[in-house]
Amino acid sequence: MKGVSAIPAVAIIPSPLFLWRVKVILFLLWGLCCCKIGWDSVMRMSVDLRNLFLYEAFLYYNPLLLVALMIWLWGVNLWVFAQSSVNYAKVFDLSQTHLSHREIWRCATWLTLVVPTSMTAYLYLYSHGEVSLAASQPVLLYVILLMILLSPFDMFYLSSRFFFLRTMWRIALPLQAITFPDFFMADIFTSMSKVFSDLERSGCRMVHRQVATIAWFEADSICGSHSVAIPLVLVLPYLCRFFQCLRQYKDTREKTCLLNALKYSTAVPVIFLSALKYHVFPDVWISFYRPLWLISSVVNSLYSFYWDIKRDWDLSILTRIFMFKNPNAWSNLLYGRSWVFYWVLGSNLILRCTWTYKLSAHLRHNYLTVFAITALEMVRRFQWVFFRVENEWNKMAAKQNFEMSSDMLPSEADRLLDSNSHTV
Repeated sequence: MKGVSAIPAVAIIPSPLFLWRVKVILFLLWGLCCCKIGWDSVMRMSVDLRNLFLYEAFLYYNPLLLVALMIWLWGVNLWVFAQSSVNYAKVFDLSQTHLSHREIWRCATWLTLVVPTSMTAYLYLYSHGEVSLAASQPVLLYVILLMILLSPFDMFYLSSRFFFLRTMWRIALPLQAITFPDFFMADIFTSMSKVFSDLERSGCRMVHRQVATIAWFEADSICGSHSVAIPLVLVLPYLCRFFQCLRQYKDTREKTCLLNALKYSTAVPVIFLSALKYHVFPDVWISFYRPLWLISSVVNSLYSFYWDIKRDWDLSILTRIFMFKNPNAWSNLLYGRSWVFYWVLGSNLILRCTWTYKLSAHLRHNYLTVFAITALEMVRRFQWVFFRVENEWNKMAAKQNFEMSSDMLPSEADRLLDSNSHTV
């Protein structure tokens, strides 16, 4: 209107806290919808079919959920290192464009959203008779994730994906000098051997077009319990780490590399003795092979626990890892506390034993227990990362300080020349 001054429009920018609360609310609503639709879909099935079908659906999606969990925990590791004095970028020899903990969490968030959504669609379509559409859900999910990982285009963090794929190639073929990222990631892969085994079984089902059926549960199924590929995939990360140790011994001639290789070799009898249950008579396995399997499990657990404490960690750092640059309530609660020391030792020993038990190839049908044990092993590895990375950083800092002090000391010739210049 004429004579009325125009009021300038002021852009209203919501605060980050408000946006975060909105995201949390939307995430909870999404989770409730997935749970509601999934529960109703499962309840539509008959009781006899329900358990078998849940076991099959869990086979496709539980490895991806565990991968998402590992990514979340790795983001927490990076966040702690960013708050402390540990320069993890230098330890891993990362470029300036490496992913921060926020970007890691962003990747984990998308994976956490996509996987349960696909699983919910799988359950809903199958329970409503759309078997072919249901069978396409895990296949599409795996294909899309694989395409993103292998995409050569400059999107979805190309440099980080290339670093990851290059490290995986170096782990599979340790023909070059072993760097810290090589054996660090290989160690993490040993904690994910069950994930790789489930991925192999899922891929086998997809290749043989057995998705959305329960034929795989039979003993003669190609991708069933009798498959030789299961123990082979379980043992593969340990073999890669074994050959890495041999390569390190070739380069350094340190006997500790051979002792470390021996540690990884102790996982081989645990896996293959267990797999013999499907290839020998039950009485023979119980009377002869099961005692050998139990002995090998104890040896592997105790040897791995000893190596964690004695070699991978430095016991003197167990109460220093949580010293932040800006101390807060959590850092004051954790720093210098003796209970942290006992918690780390006790939890590492217990989870080492449970994980060795789960490595057994014949213990795979109680999927909820298996999922819980595998998730706990990832929590143990997440805890292990703190001390292993800080121990490596302390070694690098000590070496750098020693080299600097050596450069500052005058040489013998300089001291002689300096002494001749004085008059007595």
